[in-house]
Amino acid sequence: MIKKSDIFLSLISGGMLIFSFPPFDIYPLAWFGLIPLLIALWGKNTKTSFFLGMIAGFVYFLGTVYWVFHSMYFYGYIAAPLSILILVLLCLYLSLFAGAFSALFLFIARSSRVPSMIIAPAVWVTLEYLRTYAFTGFPWASLGYSQYRFLPLIQIADTTGIYGVSFLVVATNSVIFDAVISWPRRMRQEPLFPRWLLTFSIIIYGAVMAVVLLYGFGKLGDITTGENIKISVVQGNIPQDKKWDARFQREVIDTYKRLSLSVSSASPGMIVWPETAVPFIFGDDASLSQEITALPGQLNTYLLFGAMVAKDTARLSNSAVLLSPGGKVLSMYDKIHLVPYGEYVPLRNFFPFIEKITVGIGDFLPGKEYAVMETPFAKIGNLICYEIIFPGLVRNFVDRGANVLVTITNDAWFGRTAAPYQHFSMAVFRAVENRVPVVRAANTGISGFIDSRGRILNKSDIFVEAAMTEKIVPGNERSSYTTYGDLFAYWCVIGTVVLIMKRLFLKK
Repeated sequence: MIKKSDIFLSLISGGMLIFSFPPFDIYPLAWFGLIPLLIALWGKNTKTSFFLGMIAGFVYFLGTVYWVFHSMYFYGYIAAPLSILILVLLCLYLSLFAGAFSALFLFIARSSRVPSMIIAPAVWVTLEYLRTYAFTGFPWASLGYSQYRFLPLIQIADTTGIYGVSFLVVATNSVIFDAVISWPRRMRQEPLFPRWLLTFSIIIYGAVMAVVLLYGFGKLGDITTGENIKISVVQGNIPQDKKWDARFQREVIDTYKRLSLSVSSASPGMIVWPETAVPFIFGDDASLSQEITALPGQLNTYLLFGAMVAKDTARLSNSAVLLSPGGKVLSMYDKIHLVPYGEYVPLRNFFPFIEKITVGIGDFLPGKEYAVMETPFAKIGNLICYEIIFPGLVRNFVDRGANVLVTITNDAWFGRTAAPYQHFSMAVFRAVENRVPVVRAANTGISGFIDSRGRILNKSDIFVEAAMTEKIVPGNERSSYTTYGDLFAYWCVIGTVVLIMKRLFLKK
């Protein structure tokens, strides 16, 4: 029977992790947040540890992705009971990863000389990596993202990606657990972990952290060289219920024109509008399309904006369009990673009932090409909406030559929840991983500028109009992460598999 105290400890872990993320940003909590769970796990069987992990995971994810209910109920017009059910099912699915972490960690650690500070982070990263890609992927609230303000630490992401930061956070939890809780218990119950090995582990941990922080401070102290370019972002703050209402079409267009004119005196090289900023199908409405293509000439700048574009297949794409100062369409990027049950409906051909409960959901055509947009001042990789949360997808743009990343989004769906803050924080890691600046234009915020070290140069509030101009330096160094991708995560996966196989072999 599971003790109430163990359930309580699991709940405490989940709660501590919630508050380490935006908008609370008490990021040091993540360094201790798993310790209550690890304490609860020790001495339990695999089934019980899985259940305790799921409790912690359910609380953790419910507190970080609760905004899914807001999006479905207020903007998806899905009935409240069904919206709640979907949120609960999503959190249960995500909590499976926390349950698997708990079960695998205990399964391996119970009879291994390998320190917890190696086992726990390797297993955690393996499962985070799996969550990034399983069932189209949903890497929201990966533990490393809680550290986006801890700039000296996160510089290591240019080698390890976000997964290296998650590894260090879990390793810290584990080394404290080993030193204070686990070691005395192991000595009493299963004397496999001698004092010298614990001491050696702590020394290694301290050395690794020292190297990581020294590297981080060094990178932050580097002076980025290159020619500054001015880029402006426009945040129209268009309410979701107005965006596609024909009665407000003129108001929406005039808002973006007015805000763009307000920054033109700064002579930006490019102005960026958010995702689907233009309230019509670009190219279909000749008059309105011509009005937009004429605007760069009036402002004497390049214009990058989000739009729905009709394709030959009679389906729409969610696209980013780059116009030259002469009004010519220079480049177009069609969103590759569509939002399931937002921009397309998975499994509708296999389960007909899904069609009935998802009436009104778009059926967009996914893009196939990582189109890098060429300008005289930069090569631009454009990400649309939640594409920015997928490190591998973003890396592909930089690997193909992009030295500036632009992410356009419409976060109005999230309302005044934690989601806009969490979404923005993930862009910090894409800048550090690839050593390129990130420019973000969001309909209702947060818009802003992030340099190649992850420093937030400027940002807007949510649900206000904004027009900002900032100088940025295009990336001019190729990071290890851009070159080798998720190699660190692969090593964690391999290490976890080896540890599991070794444990199974010893069990026999």
